[in-house]
Amino acid sequence: MSNNTKKTSGKIATLAAHTLNSPTSSATARSLAASALAQKSTDKQTSAEMEETAGKVLGSDKYNEDTKALAASVLSQANKAR
Repeated sequence: MSNNTKKTSGKIATLAAHTLNSPTSSATARSLAASALAQKSTDKQTSAEMEETAGKVLGSDKYNEDTKALAASVLSQANKAR
């Protein structure tokens, strides 16, 4: 299995923390934020389920720019072989 060595940037990690602390954040945004933070300082990669969620977010007009930024970050850290 091919590994993706990308890590979440400080800017995205800050956005993710704000998203998790905001009472108005959607469940989808919170899931993406948690995934992004889990990949900040570890070798963890995006799961297939989160890849699918991130792809749907990026293809939808329903989500705001912050949620799309989290989705893009999570998707960029996906397993290269999938």
